[in-house]
Amino acid sequence: MHNDPPQTPTELLDAGSCWDLLRGVSVGHLAVFVNGYPEVFPVNYKVDQHSLVFRTGEGTKLRAAGGPLAVALEADGHDDAKAWSVLVKGKAVILEASDELLAGAGLTLFPWQAGEKDHFVRIVPTSVTGRRFTITSPLTWWNHVGHGTRHEPV
Repeated sequence: MHNDPPQTPTELLDAGSCWDLLRGVSVGHLAVFVNGYPEVFPVNYKVDQHSLVFRTGEGTKLRAAGGPLAVALEADGHDDAKAWSVLVKGKAVILEASDELLAGAGLTLFPWQAGEKDHFVRIVPTSVTGRRFTITSPLTWWNHVGHGTRHEPV
């Protein structure tokens, strides 16, 4: 017999809620393909309309994002009771540094790492999904560790 508390279901978020959550944080993880393998890079971004914009310098991230394959950006957050995760999938487009871009998302988009970050990249989404769930107390998991069938060494 288990004395587990009732489990609350995971809430699937609509696109509007996902965008609201993405506006509330500024760091995500960009997933790209490099030589046939996934690579993940932390990036700070801004929401611009219904897309994401980040800055980067020359290198692997820029080459992969500007390639023909889709990219994904995942961002997370939490408060005392709930955690959430949003995943944006789509195509990355390398942007020209225009007055409009610099007056919009580029105005407040400052890279955290030193160095030349002269390239702006926009992720144009084909899919925006998210979920939110109640954070479970670590004590809930503690009573399950070490229980069950044990096999003694022979």
